[in-house]
Amino acid sequence: MNRLALLTAGAAALTVLTAAPAFADTPATPAETVTSCGPSGLQAGLSTRVCAEVTGTTVEFYGTVGLAGPPSPGSPAPAPKQLFTTLSVEVVGEGAPVTRQWPVVFTSSTVEVRGQIASAPCGSTVRAAFAVASFPWTARPVVHEVTLGC
Repeated sequence: MNRLALLTAGAAALTVLTAAPAFADTPATPAETVTSCGPSGLQAGLSTRVCAEVTGTTVEFYGTVGLAGPPSPGSPAPAPKQLFTTLSVEVVGEGAPVTRQWPVVFTSSTVEVRGQIASAPCGSTVRAAFAVASFPWTARPVVHEVTLGC
């Protein structure tokens, strides 16, 4: 009978140990990345948009440039176009925006202009403006804001 009692106590102890969560061995889950985009606009005869990828308290903004609509059937491919792009990012209420400019050659496929990353505390609003110019068109920036919720 002692053996039976000992086996029962051992089985009960193993059940308790395997049911307990192992907090120290659980890897931290990476923060989820959420992508959002602002409204599109027409600049230099092309469709433009600024988007944000938010991961925790870090935001990476990028602009996209694409055709404003499908080409007409049988029409020739558009000629390459030299574009001057500007991407400005600011944490609202915390100083001046950080601005970067890149020359880009647009052919006929969508181009992504990346490079602006901002970190801000929870609850902050981060704003980006993306502008595209090409002679004779001037830039008409598109804007997108995200609020960091943690």
